[in-house]
Amino acid sequence: MNKGKYVFAQLMSLLDFNEFILCVNKYDGNYRVKTFTCWHQFLCLSFGQLSQRESLRDTIVCLNSHSRKLYHMGISKGVKRSTFAEANEKRNYRIYQDFAQILIQQALVLYKDTDATGLKIDAPIYAIDATVIDLCVSIFWWAPFRKTKAAIKLNTQLDLKCGIPTFINITDGKEHDVNSLDCIPFEQGAFYVMDKGYIDYKRLYAIHNVLAFYVTRAKKNFSFRRIYSAKVDKTSGIKCDQTIKLTGYYAAKNYPDKIRRIKYYDKELKRTFVFITNNFKIKALSVAALYKNRWKIELFFKWIKQHLKVKTFWGQSKNAVYTQIWVAISNYVLVAMLQKRLDIDRSRYEILQILSVSLFDKTPINQLLAIEVLQKEEIVIDNQLKIF
Repeated sequence: MNKGKYVFAQLMSLLDFNEFILCVNKYDGNYRVKTFTCWHQFLCLSFGQLSQRESLRDTIVCLNSHSRKLYHMGISKGVKRSTFAEANEKRNYRIYQDFAQILIQQALVLYKDTDATGLKIDAPIYAIDATVIDLCVSIFWWAPFRKTKAAIKLNTQLDLKCGIPTFINITDGKEHDVNSLDCIPFEQGAFYVMDKGYIDYKRLYAIHNVLAFYVTRAKKNFSFRRIYSAKVDKTSGIKCDQTIKLTGYYAAKNYPDKIRRIKYYDKELKRTFVFITNNFKIKALSVAALYKNRWKIELFFKWIKQHLKVKTFWGQSKNAVYTQIWVAISNYVLVAMLQKRLDIDRSRYEILQILSVSLFDKTPINQLLAIEVLQKEEIVIDNQLKIF
């Protein structure tokens, strides 16, 4: 007797199947495929991510142990390891990349009124950074990094107001972080927060020319000429707020306009930070607060590495690795969408952990993830022997 959908099926029903098929047709993903389609492959990979399986074989064993339930999960038949592995190796990873981008856009619409920064800045705020995922050089030879190590980089732009990655570019480990700035479509009026590894004055000037704003730290060998100093309240931690111009030959040539330089002393860390930005309107303390929020992208990298399978891979080819990463990103965004749609008062970590042990349950997701307040009842033990 049917008593409802499995939790996994409920979760996958949040996805737009028609949008997925458009991505598949764009790259002929189901060409000459009879049974194990791209959708089935996505479901199997998602099951492995959500249930935190350690390997492809582990995923197949768990799925086939519940073979009678697979039809109701959207997977028509039992899955063979060889078929699953071949699909990961050969089917174009751009199918899952494009679908992840669709999910990201849907999530951004859901979170459009959310602001976790607390800065009350009426403009998009993004953090840009990259993380390295180490690989074995003898197996993943196509991802050069060092002589004895291979690696790939996730160059990421994170929306700091809602914690959703809006841009991800996967490259080999040798690719310099700053090159990813050439691929990002900068938005007019948006703030882009990055560390000093991204300082390239020609690229920063390109951001300035599209009327977007950057916030970053200055390097130690920073050469400049002061034009004007604004009055500051030094008790707030702001030591100076200056308008400057670059004096280095190539720096001045690549960035001929004025820059704002702010020196800030953090009492908690007992450190002095020097920030540069092209925004002259927001408060100096807001610039320091913007850079402090950049740490959220580090927490995002830590989260996906700890709770999703992006460090151990279920295939050896570039296509298999990229497919697994994009499906992992899709599931992260899916959990964020679930959190917002159901207005769940739990962290994304808690939601993922509950889902990981409940995929074959038939409890409605809103009940599964609800926080129940247990009533404290006084326990009376009256079956003890009385001595006197």
